[in-house]
Amino acid sequence: MYGGQGLDKIELDFKMNKKVTIQGYEGSFHQVAARQFFGKDVSVITCDTFREVVKIGADPKLSDGAVMAIENSIAGSILPNYNLLQKSKLQVIGEVYLSISQNLLTYPGVKLEDIKEVHSHPMAILQCLDYLEKYNWKLVESEDTALSAKQVHQNKSKHVAAIASKLAAQLYDLNVITPDIHTLKNNITRFLIMVPSTNKVVIENADKASIYFQTDHSKGILSKVLAKIAQGGVNLSKLQSMPIPGSTFKYGFYADLEFENNKQIEKVLASLQELTKSFKVFGLYKKGKVVKG
Repeated sequence: MYGGQGLDKIELDFKMNKKVTIQGYEGSFHQVAARQFFGKDVSVITCDTFREVVKIGADPKLSDGAVMAIENSIAGSILPNYNLLQKSKLQVIGEVYLSISQNLLTYPGVKLEDIKEVHSHPMAILQCLDYLEKYNWKLVESEDTALSAKQVHQNKSKHVAAIASKLAAQLYDLNVITPDIHTLKNNITRFLIMVPSTNKVVIENADKASIYFQTDHSKGILSKVLAKIAQGGVNLSKLQSMPIPGSTFKYGFYADLEFENNKQIEKVLASLQELTKSFKVFGLYKKGKVVKG
């Protein structure tokens, strides 16, 4: 049996009374992703860093799990988060592909012509430059999109707008004065949904696996690994190489595998474990679908 994981079904209600860690403030896209998976009643523990997200999320005494961004369709993989995942005591139980919607938010009663400054995270500002450059507004970078929205609410700002999610507008009683102001409409962030690995959750009808492995760097070894995946009828949907900390240009690999049934993936994972080192299964779960943020 690979990775010490069995196939005993363990019932776990993912939808009720959950409290999960997220990076950022309430109203952030991490919270939007958490709501998409767990439902609107999920509580969030806001964290300053992803390291804190993983640490608290893995402790069943403090939380029920974690929601963490792992890649973006424009910016690519969030490499530090892969390292955090590899070292964590978390199990991946799902994923959310969130189509990022950036919106211009104002305090109630404020009109477009009243705005003098727009505050948001630098990445959000960059994503909306085509729209923002139509106006002679001062662009002010902040720590977080949701924090910018919160500050507009707290200050009852008459001349400052924020770029943030529609959830932030709801939470902080702001008006969406202009929706969807981002330039690239196909901006999708993938979030991993994780629970403490002590739960040993088994997802019914799982069709995707996330794994990590290292090879011995013998000639053709990676080709052999990839051949085993193909021979097993499993689709390699992602392969991400990462330097092994402390080594001299040696690499480990993160892979996402899509499959049809448990017997198929179990056979492939067992064969991969024989070929590789430091083999780890992060979780077997259902493939996520793109949802609007």
